[in-house]
Amino acid sequence: MNVNLGAPYEAKLRKMIEKGYAGNQTEAIRQAINELDRKIEEEEAFLVHRGVERITQKMDSGEMKTYTHEQVKKKLGL
Repeated sequence: MNVNLGAPYEAKLRKMIEKGYAGNQTEAIRQAINELDRKIEEEEAFLVHRGVERITQKMDSGEMKTYTHEQVKKKLGL
């Protein structure tokens, strides 16, 4: 794969390598991709957690009705 990042990003890559954060450009790019992936995973987990909290609050307040397994089976005629 050949990627053209442009001068500003290439300068940042060189600086990362010079400071010892990465051994070469490929390593620096891999680290950046891994970090972005980690942040995406954290954001997705946060959003799921927030959604579960909102549903739990609605259930606790009575705003959302809940049914037992037996009630669902009976309603479906099972």
